[in-house]
Amino acid sequence: MSGFADYEQYDALGLADLVRRKEVSPEELLDAAIERVEARNAAVNAVVMPLYDYGHKAIADGLPDGPFRGVPFLLKDLGGWLAGVSVTRGSRFFADAPAAAADSEHVRRLKRAGLVIFGRTNSCELGLSLTCEPALYGPTKNPWDTTRISGGSSGGAAAAVGVRIVPMAHASDGFGSIRAPASCCGIVGLKPTRSRNTMAPYAGEGLGGLSTEHAVTLSVRDTAALLDATCGAGPGDPFLAEAGADPGKLRIAFTSFAPNGAPVEADSLRALAEAAKLCADLGHRVEEVGPEIDGAAVVPAFLTLASANTVVNLASHPTKGRPPLPDEVENVTYATGQLGEKVTAADYIRATQTAHRLGRQMAAFHATYDVLLTPALATLPPKLGWIDMMMDDVHEYWRRVFHFSPFTVWFNLTGQPAIVLPLARSDATPERTATELPVSVQFVARHGDEATLFRLAAQLEKARPWFDRKPPVAM
Repeated sequence: MSGFADYEQYDALGLADLVRRKEVSPEELLDAAIERVEARNAAVNAVVMPLYDYGHKAIADGLPDGPFRGVPFLLKDLGGWLAGVSVTRGSRFFADAPAAAADSEHVRRLKRAGLVIFGRTNSCELGLSLTCEPALYGPTKNPWDTTRISGGSSGGAAAAVGVRIVPMAHASDGFGSIRAPASCCGIVGLKPTRSRNTMAPYAGEGLGGLSTEHAVTLSVRDTAALLDATCGAGPGDPFLAEAGADPGKLRIAFTSFAPNGAPVEADSLRALAEAAKLCADLGHRVEEVGPEIDGAAVVPAFLTLASANTVVNLASHPTKGRPPLPDEVENVTYATGQLGEKVTAADYIRATQTAHRLGRQMAAFHATYDVLLTPALATLPPKLGWIDMMMDDVHEYWRRVFHFSPFTVWFNLTGQPAIVLPLARSDATPERTATELPVSVQFVARHGDEATLFRLAAQLEKARPWFDRKPPVAM
C-alpha cells in the first residue's frame, strides 16, 4: 500500500491523535481508506455504496474538532440517514426510494465527532438476518474464510473493519446484528442499553424497542469514545474514562445455557471456559451459574415483535404507497410479513410483557452478579447460503438463525448492554476450516451499566490483545 503506510497500526482514536498533532492529514487518511476499499473490497463485498466525493467535500468544508476528527467512517445501508444520499435497506424494493432530506440525529452526532463519512456498507434485506447476503448487492464474505458468512445484518460493517478498511464502522443491532458479525469477523461489538442512542427523527424505536445503533470497532476504547460522542443526555461519567479504569473485583457468572436449548459447539464452549478462567486469574469472583429466566419464551416473543414490525416496514416505501408483491422482496422477508399480518394486538402486548418479564428476571440476577458471560455464538460462522433468505420455509429459516446465534436476542428483549470480544480462536483442521477463525465471548451487564463492561473489556484486551491479528484478506 502506498500513502500513509502506518494506517493499520492505529485504532480510530490513535488516527485522530495523529491528525491533532498534524503528523497526518484527514485527506491522507481518507486516501488510505479508499485505497484499501479498491484493493480489498472485491474479496469481501463490504462497501456497496462508495461516497468518496462526499468524504473529500466534508474535509474541504472543514471538520469539527471532535474526538475522531479526520477518521474515515462508513455508514450501514440500513438506518444511518444521510441528507441527499439514499438508503436501500439492502432491498430491491427500496432501492429506488428517494434520498433522505436531512441527516438523522445519530449521523449529526457522528459528524460532530469529526468522522469523515465516505461510503455505505452491505446489509441484509430490512435487517432480517444474522448473515449479509442480499439479492440486491450479493453476499459479504468473512475476511478470515471467504466461504463463510460475515454475520449480519451489519456484516458489511464488520467485514470492512476486519480487513482494516476502517478502524470502526456504523452498525445496528435488533437481535444480534452488531454482536454476531463482530464475532464472525474477530472485532469488538457493543449493543448499548436500549435508547442509549437516539433514532430520531426517522424512527421512534426499531423493532418495537429491540434495535439500537452503534458500531463495530477494533478496540474497546473506540467503542467507548464513540458512545460518548453519540449517546443522548443521561447521568454518568464519560465512557472513555471507563476503558482502562480499575473494574475492582467483580462478581461474574458464566453459562452455556441457550434460552432456546440450541446446542453449543466445542469451540464456543472452550472460549467461554477460557474467558471465565482469565477473569478469575485477573482477580474476579467467577461462578458457573445461569439466570432463572423463561428461556422458552425468548424466540417466540422476538418473532411476534419482529414480524409485526416487518408488516409496517414493508409498507413504508415513501413514494410507492404500497407493500411489495411477493417477487419484489426476498422470500423470508415477505413470509415474515405474512406472519406479522396474523399477529393480533393482544399477541403484541403479550410479547411486550414477556420482554418486560425477562428484563425483571435479569435484574434480579444482577442483584447478585455484576456481569454474565455467555458464548457469543453457538457455532462457527456457517458457510454462505445456509441462512438463506430465499428459503421457502420461513420457520426453518428462523430455526437456523437461532441455532447459530441463540444468545444475542435475549438481551435485545431485556434491553441490557452486551459486548462481544474476540478472545479465542477455533481449531484449524482440513475437515473444518483452512484457517483459525475468531471465537468471541459475550459479556452482559445490568441495564444502563456500560461502564462496567468497558472497565472489564479493557482489562481483558490488555491481558489478551487481539488488535494485531489480521485475517488473510488484510495481509
